[in-house]
Order: sequence, then C-alpha cells, then structure tokens
Amino acid sequence: MKTIFSGVQPTGVVTLGNYIGAFRQFTELQHEYECLFCIVDQHAITVQQDPAELAKTIRSLAAIYIASGIDPEKAVLFIQSEVPAHAQAGWMMQCISYIGELERMTQFKDKSEGQEGVSSALLTYPPLMAADILLYNTDIVPVGDDQKQHLELTRDLAERFNSRYGKVLTIPEVRIPQNGARIKSLQDPLKKMSKSDPNKKGTISLLDTAKEIEKKIKSAVTDSEGVVKYDVENKPGVSNLLTIESALSGVSIDDLVVKYEGLGYGAFKTGVAEAVVAHLTPIQEKYNELLESPVLDEILDKGANKANAIASVTVAKMEAAMGLGRRR
Repeated sequence: MKTIFSGVQPTGVVTLGNYIGAFRQFTELQHEYECLFCIVDQHAITVQQDPAELAKTIRSLAAIYIASGIDPEKAVLFIQSEVPAHAQAGWMMQCISYIGELERMTQFKDKSEGQEGVSSALLTYPPLMAADILLYNTDIVPVGDDQKQHLELTRDLAERFNSRYGKVLTIPEVRIPQNGARIKSLQDPLKKMSKSDPNKKGTISLLDTAKEIEKKIKSAVTDSEGVVKYDVENKPGVSNLLTIESALSGVSIDDLVVKYEGLGYGAFKTGVAEAVVAHLTPIQEKYNELLESPVLDEILDKGANKANAIASVTVAKMEAAMGLGRRR
C-alpha cells in the first residue's frame, strides 16, 4: 500500500470544519493506505505557547484523533517531538533551503506582517514540514489549498536533495481532497470556519456542548427570504447549513431541501443542530473516556516506537549521503 502522512498542529480547538474536511477523511484513508498521523507540536512553538496549555492540547488532539475513528491497529498516531529524527532531518532540509524561497511563503508573510519581532522558526519551519513528510517515504500528502505552497516546496527540496546527494528521498504527491465539504463560518459564510476566528459564534468546536451548538446554529447568518434552498452564490449561509447537515447525516442536499420545504428557518436550524449534536455526541463520549486513560498513552507510545523505527532509517541515509558523522 502507498503511504500517506498528515500533520496537525495542537493549537486552538478542532472545529467542525476541521473534522468534516480532514479528520473524517483520515478514517476512510486508513483502510486504503499506510497512514501516519502526526501531532506536530514542534511547529506549534514557532509562536510563543503557554507550556502547560500546549501539553493539554497535545493530549486533547490525540484523543480527538482516536475518538474520531482513527484505529491505532491500522494507522500510526504519534507526537512529532517524540521522534528526534524530525529535528535532525529538519536541519538538513534547512541547509539546502534558500532564504528567498522561504520568504516567499504566503503564510510567513501573513503571520509576520505587522509584528515587531518574528521568530526565525516562523521563516524556517517549511523545511521542518518537509522533513516530517520525507522521513516516512511518503507517497501522498492530503492537504488543503492553504498548504499547497508548502507541499510544492517539499517536493522541490526532496528533488534538490536527491540531485545533490543521490536518490534517497521519495518525492511525495500533493493531493487536494475533492470530496471534503468546505464548511464556512456561521457568522460570515463567505469565509471558512476557522479555529483562529475571533468571533466564537462563527465556529463550532468538536467539544462544544449540545446547548452551545444549538445556540450557535440558531444565531447563524442566513438571509431574509425564508426559503431553504442550496445556492452558494445567493444564499451562502443557508447553503453552508445544508452542507453541514448533509455531511454529518449522510442525507443528500437535495433530499434535505425537500425535507425543509415549506418550513421556516427556525425549523431548519433546529434540524441542523439536532444532526450536529447526534453526530458529535458519541465522539465526545469516546474522547472523554480516552483523555485521562492509560490507553491513550499506550497508543502514543506504540505510535512513537513505530515512527522512530521508520524515521531513524531515513535520517541515517540522509546523514550518510551528506557525509555527516564517521565513515565506517
């Protein structure tokens, strides 16, 4: 089977958009590919984090992965900082990266704009991201549009390394998911639902209570027409709510339009809220069981051991190719 790698930062909350657009697809991919899912905590510290809060968020994200359906018998789940090869390979990738190409990264420009002081790691983290992927002979990396530029750089760095030092690294294929629903903000349906959105009413967290979910959906922006119809251009708010219910219930959007025909937005929003709560409740129950359980630690220990076994071989090949260490 081909290998898939994906990394998620343990910062902020996992949103309903993250779940529908990424996490739920991960559970499908694990049956078709060799999957490695990494909690990239070293990327999180490119900006200052509260250490105690970061430790809690790392564990929470691990529990969300499993509660969402990742099977540790099928996929490898691990924490980046528990595999030293990531930092080692990241340095080697940094050594073949050019400042100009790193400064052109859109996310660096966005995150550094208007800042008095910018961490050097904010500039150089794309080579670490490249190392994350290349350590596991990754064939496919599923990413959103916002990460496409970084994946193109990863391919460039892998090809540059192979050109200079011999064919050591697998050149990964970038895959933009086509079937993942794009979930928008409940308050501004022209923008994606984001965990960094300062307006918390626009974002549903995977761990929100039933009351919080109901309140947020009932206050979701729609329009004055009062007709439930899928029309992204003219009715983005209504279309977003239809997309959410369809994605979580498995009912087609066309059938949902029929379901709500002749009903007002009040009944429509109630139905969407019920669908979200029904889907998330078992995930939240599983999450709460796992969070402080030794089972979660056993899964992460096992994942770190598996990841170390693969990554240490790759990093040794990279070091030998570059002439590092002693020749035996």
